[in-house]
Amino acid sequence: MGKYIELTAANYEATIAEGVSLVDFWAPWCGPCRMIAPVIEELAEDFDGKAKICKVNTDEEQDISVKFGIRSIPTIMFFKDGELVDTVVGAQSKQALSDKLNDLLG
Repeated sequence: MGKYIELTAANYEATIAEGVSLVDFWAPWCGPCRMIAPVIEELAEDFDGKAKICKVNTDEEQDISVKFGIRSIPTIMFFKDGELVDTVVGAQSKQALSDKLNDLLG
């Protein structure tokens, strides 16, 4: 059963270093973030064992947010082998996020 990975300053570099990762920058008070939370959880199930689905709470992990220049949330970043390859800002459909992940895995 897939579950998203909660990224912290201690684990984020090692987590995204290999393979394909989706990182959702969010905060508990953000309406659109709460709106896409179920989509992120479904993607964690769908891509279990294929890609890492991760979340960063921008209130708790401000260092990571600053490092990636997060200005609005939700911001979703896609990494391949530790390299940032795509970024989308705002709530996205599950299909749009799945398509991006599948392209990176292809």
